[in-house]
Amino acid sequence: MIVEIFAKADAFLLKRTTYDIFSAYWPKVTDPEDLIAGKLNTLPKYVASRTKSEFSWHNARHLPDVVAGVAELKKRYDREVQVHGSAGLIQTLLANDLVDEYRLLTFPVTLGRGKRLFGAGTVPRSLSLVRSSTTSSGVVVSIYRPAGDLRTGSFALD
Repeated sequence: MIVEIFAKADAFLLKRTTYDIFSAYWPKVTDPEDLIAGKLNTLPKYVASRTKSEFSWHNARHLPDVVAGVAELKKRYDREVQVHGSAGLIQTLLANDLVDEYRLLTFPVTLGRGKRLFGAGTVPRSLSLVRSSTTSSGVVVSIYRPAGDLRTGSFALD
C-alpha cells in the first residue's frame, strides 16, 4: 500500500521538522530496489520553513509562502505533490482548502495524546470515502476526497 502511494508522487511538500527527520535517514538508504527511498531521494522536495531557507538534501527547495506556493506546485506537476507527516503544515493546507485527497492510516493502538490531524481551526467540510481497506496487521487505510460544505445527517439507518 505505501509503495503504491509513493509511486504516484511527482514531488513532496514537507514541514521543516519532517524534512529534518527524513533527510537524516533516507539519503542513507541506497538500495535501488527501494521505491520509497528512490522517490524521496530523487524527486523535488519543497520545505515550508520560517527559520531556514537552505537545504542540503538532493532536490530540496525552500517554500517560503505555503498557500501561494502550493497553488503553483499543483499547476506545475501532473501527478501528486504529497505531504507525509508534517501535522502543522497540514493545518495550513486544510485552512486554505488545498487538500485534494486524504489517505488516512488508522493504527490499532491508543496513545492518549498527540497531534491532531483535524485541529481546532479546521473548517468543517464533508468528505467522500473513495476506498477503504484493512491490512493484515489491522491498519485501516481510508482514502477520502473533499465533498464540499459540511452536510449533516441523521441517526436513521440507511
